Amino acid sequence: MKTNNIKNWSEDDRPREKLMLKGIDALSNSELLAIIINNGTKDKSAVDVAKELLQKCNNSLHYLSKLSAAEIIKLKVKGIGNAKAISILSALHLAIRKDSELLKKEKITNTTDAALFFKNLLQHKTIELFCVMYLNTANHVICYETISIGGISGTVVDTRVVLQKAIENKATKIILCHNHPSGNLNPSMADKKVTQQISQAAKLHNIEVLDHLIVSEEGYYSFNEKGEII
Repeated sequence: MKTNNIKNWSEDDRPREKLMLKGIDALSNSELLAIIINNGTKDKSAVDVAKELLQKCNNSLHYLSKLSAAEIIKLKVKGIGNAKAISILSALHLAIRKDSELLKKEKITNTTDAALFFKNLLQHKTIELFCVMYLNTANHVICYETISIGGISGTVVDTRVVLQKAIENKATKIILCHNHPSGNLNPSMADKKVTQQISQAAKLHNIEVLDHLIVSEEGYYSFNEKGEII
């Protein structure tokens, strides 16, 4: 339909032109998605397609980012095929990775810094991952590593791998972190046990465990803030 073609819209209302004229903050989520989608269908503009996609995701970019390309296609939004689903997913995950790199190579001054870093990195994951941040004596981040990948409800952590990587990176301090895909931030007995095991083993190598964080969409749990780092 001619009226739905973006080319027939006022220049101020076209997403690309609007961005150039008014800046990116002037665009809605659906308009930004429309730029990624690039074109619509015979009956719908790219903005209309983007709006329908968002509606099927409860108008939540966060929800959309948790879907796989195949799951996006299964939403059956006309105009969204393999290529566009992949483009959308790639754009969203670039943003996620950008957020996870905000503190990379920076100094960790408190629990909130580390929690923000790991929350951005892990909150969207649907399986449990155990990660470690390695720091020097001045609390500057040397690197972070994903130590193990598990299932929906747990993952197995090898203390030797955690410490081996600390020694390889000449780290004197480490921060442990894993996510709970369920959203529940309460530590399990297994979480408490692995924290104690790694903390005690690290002391033998003069490596300090600063914290063990559990993160989810709901926030974070800090073993250090609860006085549970031995």
